[in-house]
Amino acid sequence: MPMWTVYIPEGKFSFDDRQAIATRITDHYAKVMGFPRFWVSVAFHEQPLGGLFQGGEPADNFVRIWIDHAIRRGSPEQYERFLTGMWEALGEWIRDRGFELEVHGDETPIAFWQIDGITPPRDPQSEDWKRWQLENKASALLGK
Repeated sequence: MPMWTVYIPEGKFSFDDRQAIATRITDHYAKVMGFPRFWVSVAFHEQPLGGLFQGGEPADNFVRIWIDHAIRRGSPEQYERFLTGMWEALGEWIRDRGFELEVHGDETPIAFWQIDGITPPRDPQSEDWKRWQLENKASALLGK
């Protein structure tokens, strides 16, 4: 359950840009971390001029990303690698276009996470995890 909330200046990112960014983020979690793709959510919130301020000034060249995680905890070194990789993965849409970026993450306790009323499998080696990954949707856990 990574939930990415991305605040972007109004009119600066096309539908295709947003689709490509969401796909790149999802690919990372699916390929690198082995998460089922449907666990990854990305919400874009366009901010009109005067809708987002940075340092008390209207910000029309600023991207703010808030990432909420519930499944895994990491070390400071792992977070640093994650953020470096995120910057590299999204650079063509943010850095290369001259946008300023701020990102932060929160960690929701894993016990406070369900999908469709089901507590997701926690073991990547479990049959439930593998089935969720293959089917790309939640389903009843085996033995429950």
